Amino acid sequence: MKKKITVKFKNVTKEYRLAQKSKKGIISLLFNKKNIKTKKVLDNISFEIKKGESVAILGKNGMGKSTIIKLLSGISYPTNGDIITEGKISSILELNAGFETDFTGRENIYLKCQILDLTKEETDNILDKIIEFADIGEYIDEPVRTYSSGMRARLGFAISVHIKPDILAIDEVFSVGDYSFKQKCFNKIKEIKNDENATFILVTHSPEIAEEFCTRGLLLDKGKIIYDGKIKTCINQYLKL
Repeated sequence: MKKKITVKFKNVTKEYRLAQKSKKGIISLLFNKKNIKTKKVLDNISFEIKKGESVAILGKNGMGKSTIIKLLSGISYPTNGDIITEGKISSILELNAGFETDFTGRENIYLKCQILDLTKEETDNILDKIIEFADIGEYIDEPVRTYSSGMRARLGFAISVHIKPDILAIDEVFSVGDYSFKQKCFNKIKEIKNDENATFILVTHSPEIAEEFCTRGLLLDKGKIIYDGKIKTCINQYLKL
């Protein structure tokens, strides 16, 4: 049976405006759009990811890897082209971001799950698992503003991996926490990845992590995809860069 396509990028280009620091630059930004400087981060890229695939996105810094995850997650929008997704997306980018700091950890769980279209009943069913996984003790009922960055990251990760996403997209977050927590994160991601109905997309600089978690690789260079295929070949091409 042919697997469904869950992610499709078609001729996607993304440009960012460069900062205008001088007075002349600000005037240009306001009144003369022709003189606005932009940087093309993604240059007319196209690819498809099927249901159940595990794909690593590799490339040097500034080549557009994180931009793909942001576009996929709806945090950013393409300058040109089309992006089509099917299913619930959970993206793990900046684990410290997106919390209401005056809410408790428990209240933030309900808030984030509501944003991700989970009902209260669905959130109730996974609440204890999230709290146990985050392992921040009595702080779960304290305002998030009292948390360390590590505690926020643990809670953010715990929420993202327990909502049963159809598409899980991760951007370089394996530096979270101590060794035992990292291992817990690895095991949870493997559990999600091994679900044939879940699609897994990983941005990483680590060839070892890419090979452990993914079977396919996309290699980016200067905003273009220069390789799309087997992960080992992708890693070898990446190391040559």
